[in-house]
Amino acid sequence: MGPLQGVKIIELTGLGPGPFAAMMLSDMGAEVIRIDRSSAVRGGDPATPPLDPLARGRRSIGVDLKNPDGVETVLSLVEDADVLMEGFRPGVAERLGLGPNVCLARNSRLVYGRMTGWGQDGPYASAAGHDINYIALAGALESIGHAGQKPTVPLNLVGDFGGGGMYLAFGIACALFESQRSGEGQVVDAAMVDGAASLMNMFWGMKAMNFWGPDRGTNMLDTGAPFYDVYECSDGKFVSIGSIEPQFYAELLELSGLGDVAGFDQQMNSAEWPAMKEQVAAVFKAKSRDEWCTIMEHTDVCFAPVLSMEESTKHPHMVERGTFVEVGGVTQAGPAPRFSRTKAKIQGPPAHPGQHTDEVLASFGFAEARIAELRASGAIS
Repeated sequence: MGPLQGVKIIELTGLGPGPFAAMMLSDMGAEVIRIDRSSAVRGGDPATPPLDPLARGRRSIGVDLKNPDGVETVLSLVEDADVLMEGFRPGVAERLGLGPNVCLARNSRLVYGRMTGWGQDGPYASAAGHDINYIALAGALESIGHAGQKPTVPLNLVGDFGGGGMYLAFGIACALFESQRSGEGQVVDAAMVDGAASLMNMFWGMKAMNFWGPDRGTNMLDTGAPFYDVYECSDGKFVSIGSIEPQFYAELLELSGLGDVAGFDQQMNSAEWPAMKEQVAAVFKAKSRDEWCTIMEHTDVCFAPVLSMEESTKHPHMVERGTFVEVGGVTQAGPAPRFSRTKAKIQGPPAHPGQHTDEVLASFGFAEARIAELRASGAIS
């Protein structure tokens, strides 16, 4: 079992980064109980699970969080849990009666994980937002894109999942470690805007060293350099080049045939980069992606073909490592990172909302008669 085996987590279901963090913790062996709202409970065949990989690996119970008995049910689960995690706007959990003060009063060792876009305080705290807004305010979005063009909106990996879900999972793991020493719980305030800003720290250092300029698409790592970019091939497909180190750059020049071309001996002369890029682009355009793979794969050029999602699942490297798996009929990436002894694994397919209500409550010590009472009152579904 994974390194978090024995950890019990209550997840108040949210969107995007919260479920992603819960998926990560479940993959690492934690028992995660997903609290779905009663309004989301519509039945469903367990043999045909939902198609959302972010919901994998945990059981679900349906609870009406506006029903006092429903709130009390969740608090009863909290008493026997190690973690509660929620992704509401600031103040919502408190209004529901499930805020950190109430929960920690019921279980002083509890780690209370909070996932928001803007954080629990600050002028933007109560405003709505999405990944694109968080990375914009954090200074990340402005830096992404080609020279002379508007910022390029990336997939919601930087704010939602990198700056949000991963930081929440990391924060919860850190707080769990500390609670084993102190015997006390605490609140983890994970904000996507904070995480996205944290991801930019290397660039703050490069800026301080005058190695990162203010103009988008003119720096070494933002497509400004001819040796760090994506190039189109003759078949309309693309390859990626990241030949930063001198020895890797030398191999790029040798295998591309540019070693004797004037100017290419000045790798770090940024004034020459635009002209060099035009020549590099012309070279890659002369051959297909597969031809370049034959020439550059398994070398130190720092090369890889730009693959589609479907192509990635079939690439020999990904196949040999078993990076992709199929769960519930959906192809998806397996657990990461990997452990030598406490193997991480997917604990099961996504559950339909409320699929395990009776089973979970019974496992937490609820009597059959009490479960029937809660159902009759509409507190659970």
